[in-house]
Amino acid sequence: MVKVNVAVLGASGWMGKVHTMAYQTFPHFFGEGNGTAHVAALVEANPQAANELSFRAPGAKILQSWKEAVNDPEIDLIDICLPDSLHYEVAKAALLAGKHVYCEKPLADTASEARELADIAREKGVITRVGHAFPRNPVHDVARDIITSGDIGDIKLFKGCQHVDVYSDPLAPYMWRADASLAPTGIVGDTGTHVFSIMHFLLGRTSAVIADNFIATDKRPVVDGVGYGEETQLSGDEEWRDITNPDGTNLLCRFENGARGIVDFSRIATGRKFRQSYEVYGTKGSLVYDYDEVNRLRFYSHDDPNGRRGFREIDVGPEHDTFRAFLPLPNFALGYNESKIIEVAEVIRSISTNTPIWPTFDDGHHICQIVDACMDSSKAQRWVEIS
Repeated sequence: MVKVNVAVLGASGWMGKVHTMAYQTFPHFFGEGNGTAHVAALVEANPQAANELSFRAPGAKILQSWKEAVNDPEIDLIDICLPDSLHYEVAKAALLAGKHVYCEKPLADTASEARELADIAREKGVITRVGHAFPRNPVHDVARDIITSGDIGDIKLFKGCQHVDVYSDPLAPYMWRADASLAPTGIVGDTGTHVFSIMHFLLGRTSAVIADNFIATDKRPVVDGVGYGEETQLSGDEEWRDITNPDGTNLLCRFENGARGIVDFSRIATGRKFRQSYEVYGTKGSLVYDYDEVNRLRFYSHDDPNGRRGFREIDVGPEHDTFRAFLPLPNFALGYNESKIIEVAEVIRSISTNTPIWPTFDDGHHICQIVDACMDSSKAQRWVEIS
């Protein structure tokens, strides 16, 4: 049995907590036959936050610098849960040190950076993974099987969206995600990449886009100590800071398989606490998915008798291995944390078997190409091709 020693960077944040938990819990569901993980180090630059980490992974080293983890010969896997602007620098250093790397999305600020990372990984012969967890919900495996089997024919149209309302209130406080120096692509890299990962998983490569990125509220109050999505009362004395990256995007896209796409995403959709959906239309049928019914797929087929055609519900259940690992009955709802556990289990399996599993840094590069194209297209107000 292979044991992978892991360093989680940004350990006190939301993703850091989720990843740390996933390493500790995945063997309960998937066993240890494909390797196991030991959280050997937790990295947190904030000393106060670091003091609260020891109980989350007993025995782990508590470090304040990611460089300490990268240079530690006992660490096999660097897990990057840091702000977007640090992904490229840290991932590159880890790859050059010969470490396997698991990086939260977006992989890098630009496609050229992502390409460099993928090339270094190939030269070093290490395993890479980008943290696109939503497609690891087994419902999307079913959707892809239906698409690739030809059951809905040639794909002609994809419609997808993802919206939250964390910035729907013009008085919602400023956060690093709205700062182009820390998150250069804003909602495109933050939320758009989730939709792009689903597109890539289901339909393959995107060949061109035309996008309209926009900022809905151009200034926001700075309130220290307020976390993502938390409410606060303003005193009236706050400093106001410019929003320097997009709040939302509407785009049209083309796929290499000949299909067309209509996609939108934002952080300003009032009342949408979390909205994610897609529709896939083919010449013989279609698929519809809505995250509000997280493990349910709707399937329409022209093969049904005339007069009895209509969408039927497929509740993904224990007939699929990754669902059965958690639950013996369908429609009991696997959520986001379970998708992350599946993802982490695959990362460890990749390392223990030396077998890449989607999405690698090569896949992440293409998703970054879509982000680049959206940013360039919106600025130039024209179609941008993706090679």
